[in-house]
Amino acid sequence: MVTEITQRMANLRTMALRTACAVPFAFAAQQAAARPPAAASKMVEYRAQAGDTLYDVAARYLQGSDDWQLLQQINSVPAPKYLQRGVVLKLPVVRLRKEKLTARVIAVQGTAERASGDAFTALANDATLAEGDRVRTGPNGFVTIKLADGTHMSLPPDSQLDLKSLRRTVLTGTLDREFELTRGSVTSEVTHLKKRDDRFQIRSPSVVAGVRGTYFRVNYDAAGNALTRVEVLDGTVGVAGHRQAAAPTLVHANFGSVSTSSGAVGAPVELLAAPALAYPDKVQDESDVAFDVAPLAQAHGYHVQLAHDAGLLDLFRETRTDAPRAVFSDVPNGNYFVRLAAIDENGLEGVARTYVFERRVMGLDASASPGAGGYEFRWSPSGSGKDAHYRFVLSRSKDLSAPVVDQVGLQACKITIVHLPPGDYYWAVTVEELEGGKFYEKTSPVSAFTLSR
Repeated sequence: MVTEITQRMANLRTMALRTACAVPFAFAAQQAAARPPAAASKMVEYRAQAGDTLYDVAARYLQGSDDWQLLQQINSVPAPKYLQRGVVLKLPVVRLRKEKLTARVIAVQGTAERASGDAFTALANDATLAEGDRVRTGPNGFVTIKLADGTHMSLPPDSQLDLKSLRRTVLTGTLDREFELTRGSVTSEVTHLKKRDDRFQIRSPSVVAGVRGTYFRVNYDAAGNALTRVEVLDGTVGVAGHRQAAAPTLVHANFGSVSTSSGAVGAPVELLAAPALAYPDKVQDESDVAFDVAPLAQAHGYHVQLAHDAGLLDLFRETRTDAPRAVFSDVPNGNYFVRLAAIDENGLEGVARTYVFERRVMGLDASASPGAGGYEFRWSPSGSGKDAHYRFVLSRSKDLSAPVVDQVGLQACKITIVHLPPGDYYWAVTVEELEGGKFYEKTSPVSAFTLSR
């Protein structure tokens, strides 16, 4: 009888062992069938820490605690309560757990919106964006977002960027970021990727651009002939068509590439050099802000952008012009930055150059009329402080040479000149001001009048 009971218990233990072994083997077979052999066999190592169990390791670094059975099968280890410290376990890459990351909006100007579902709502500065969100800008909108690793991505007007993937592998720290540009353009300054398997990709409907620590732009012409332009300013970008089986075309710094709607990637083309500003020290004191660009050979146009910061993350105005001159209206007083780039025959934007400029409106409306005892001149300044002084010049010549009157240090906004003989006269007023250790002056247009008697 004892022998019979002993045999039954042994049989039960054998069946239980077979069942326990069958579960991970069946699970492993199911997972292997669902992925390519190379991916299924790729492993990373983990060194067990004090207090670790297979359950803990699976819960922290794999898809869930149930994956302990897969760990047990792969590593051929028992399932004790605690693993021996220092034991090296192999973990399948395809089962590694990934945590979702977020991005933060660090600058917004004009019309900008975000959508987490179907409806778009206004986008505010310091807003948090997540995987699956979409960001779009209106005709006057600018947005810059910052990723967790310090990467910056800036959208100019009439652009849309979808955040397809924002993830980090918990065990290895590998980053996986994928974006889709459905219209417009995006400029990316990518923090150098630390892991070999880190991924940063921007897709358009026809191509994908993958990088490893670089500064580049992608433009998708959704409204035109569906061309995708990639311009690399630093580092290297691999550009490949979605249906392209060959290796990506490598585009290095200061080169660009144009891809067709079918995904055919054009050969790299050297970008145009950075243009120069004709009058870089000019104080922008007119009613409009205007920049004259030194014409650049082979340039078919120019792209001019204004920003609050030197890195041009906080953009607020831009224009594209065929002529080497750009004009902006309604720019408040302040210190700003302007970035210039030339555009070639392929529509590729070249290397940019940035200048700082000062915006300080200083205007003078002047008038002259006969008054009691002489001729009275008046002027009304705008943009000047309370400590401004004025210089009045009256001459018989249009160039104001050999002045009849040259009065400096005036504080009042008028002057009366008496005993003028008949003849033609020309005059102007200059406002002079010292503020913050800097000297400013602005001269009104030259006015003329004739004194008949």
